[in-house]
Amino acid sequence: MKPEANLTGLFVPLVTPFTDDLRLAPDALARLAEEALSTGGARGLVALGTTAEAATLTDEEKRTVVRVCAAACRAHGAPLIVGVGTNDTAAAITALRELAERGDVAAALVPAPPYTRPGEAGTLAHFTALAEHGGLPLVVYDIPYRTGQPLGVGSMRALSRLPQVVGVKYATGAIDAATVELLGSPSPDFAVLGGDDAVISPLLAAGAHGGILASANVRTADYAELISLWRRDAAGPARRLGAELARMSAALFAEPNPTVIKGVLHAQGRIPSPAVRLPLLAASAGSVRRAVALAAGEGQELAA
Repeated sequence: MKPEANLTGLFVPLVTPFTDDLRLAPDALARLAEEALSTGGARGLVALGTTAEAATLTDEEKRTVVRVCAAACRAHGAPLIVGVGTNDTAAAITALRELAERGDVAAALVPAPPYTRPGEAGTLAHFTALAEHGGLPLVVYDIPYRTGQPLGVGSMRALSRLPQVVGVKYATGAIDAATVELLGSPSPDFAVLGGDDAVISPLLAAGAHGGILASANVRTADYAELISLWRRDAAGPARRLGAELARMSAALFAEPNPTVIKGVLHAQGRIPSPAVRLPLLAASAGSVRRAVALAAGEGQELAA
């Protein structure tokens, strides 16, 4: 029997705020977490995802990020998902067990083993081992343009039957026949959460349960409303809002994620610095300016 995860709605994969000298800014992170849950209408948070620059954080910084996000989620009765990304199955199991010991993590977001490209059979074996030995519910992160490992509908169905696998962050870069097949006959107790911000609206229209959306760092309430509109079958308002948010998302992803998002959050006074850690470089002033205008619902012509 699968664990109760209730992964429906908006999950915000928070950025990791830094100071100008690249130190962690936990107070700013706590404010972002509180805003997303108290006024933004998010269902939950994601810590240590790609948007969080998790690969550049020390172990101590990762523990701090999880602690801050977990405190906000506890205060609001919201689920916390934590990213665990590695192509070493044994190391992933160790990381999952450490998170499980905390007792306040609802699920782990785990990509197909990146770079190794173990094939679909190897990927299924990897997740089977994590499900059997990790001690946490799992959300499969299907993002082949980053991992190099595509997953067909048959593999996704097999993963959905694993007792600890409760959902997928679906970020394949397209809505195609495989997407329609996956959403057309959903597996019980298995949530499909959109992860490609620009196409989240049509994915919700096709039946996705919600989204894990980096762009929701900026306009959290509007993304929560978009999900709600589609779930209420309010197609007209949903299409209009979805189109507007897609334009903003395109601006936010004009340079590598999360550089423009951090630029916008800094311009809004919500984080102390737009700083990112190498190998990322801070977004250009022009990209940030265009995204700030769209985040305010203005300057649609700037996105052209």
